[in-house]
Amino acid sequence: MKIFGSTSRYVQGRGAIDELGQHITGIGTRALILGQEFPIKLVGKRIEASLEAAKVEIAAIDSSVTMSTYPTIDALVELGKKNKANIVLGVGGGVAVDTGKAVAHKLQVPVASIPTQCATNADASALSVIYTEKHEWLEYLFYPKNPDLVLVDPEVLATAPAKFTVWGMGDALAANVEAKACVAQPNAASLLNGRPTAAASWLGDLCENNLLQYGYRAYRDLSKKLVTPFVERIFESIKLLSSLCAESAGLAAAHAIHNGLTFIQGVEANHGELVAFCVNVQKILENQKPEDIEPLMAWQHKLGLPITLEELGKIDVKELPTAAEKACDPKDSMGNMPIRITPGMVHDAILAADNWGQEFHDSH
Repeated sequence: MKIFGSTSRYVQGRGAIDELGQHITGIGTRALILGQEFPIKLVGKRIEASLEAAKVEIAAIDSSVTMSTYPTIDALVELGKKNKANIVLGVGGGVAVDTGKAVAHKLQVPVASIPTQCATNADASALSVIYTEKHEWLEYLFYPKNPDLVLVDPEVLATAPAKFTVWGMGDALAANVEAKACVAQPNAASLLNGRPTAAASWLGDLCENNLLQYGYRAYRDLSKKLVTPFVERIFESIKLLSSLCAESAGLAAAHAIHNGLTFIQGVEANHGELVAFCVNVQKILENQKPEDIEPLMAWQHKLGLPITLEELGKIDVKELPTAAEKACDPKDSMGNMPIRITPGMVHDAILAADNWGQEFHDSH
């Protein structure tokens, strides 16, 4: 079966945060607001005013979320039950929206994702990435439906450091690369446990084209806190296009290798940076032509995304076999590759990508 999933409503525009209440009306009447401390301070008063105008009550506010873990989720579920919340608002970055989706699922109530930065594409998907307390990847938690609302206010996202959106572009870059692998593998399954749809593939192509054509200009505009058509296009590419493509087409080597690398010491790069490097590793595993990889590496280099292991942190290469073994875990997405990938192949491809990246830096 081919399956395509999507958020019920995606809203993007200047001042959208002030219209939150009208989009919540009819979905919920008592909101549990959760997220990180700074994002809630940033937009909390505007959210409260918008909800009040729409006659949506605030059941509780929790701004202590720092990681998407089961203890955090369970504590917030109890808070929601105690205060009789019938809708959850996840406010902030990927940790907040992933936690919000998990809490809403356990409470069996609707959920809205309200990002305040653009470092990830987690907002619209019907899954959460769950980590251990040590920030090791634990598992994907899947839900029967996508968020009821994703609300993106470009003026809010533009207040975050421009590098956050660069990280988001690194995450979004993997969508089309992994989608093509899933299309080529007859038995590959998307995150919805179905085959890729043509719509998902097309969204992946559009996302990648936007990133490569407009990404650098958007980054330069965001460096000056400007919201331009380039910026708006990149926000949509990360928050909507890449999310729908990844979910309805599937993940492959890039995210599996990312997950494997979280198990070794010394990794300091965030999710999007790590995924961007792993895209190059996947392309090497696929035996892509050098002339197809180098323009992508040049784009990454121009934006400041990592293309070497040194840029990912203080990694001991002796630990890479562990990462490679974890990347090939049958529970992860490596099986969606069109050829059988072994830990040895992953280990060598990581080092080859690093070597290539070093040579690229030396020649530029």
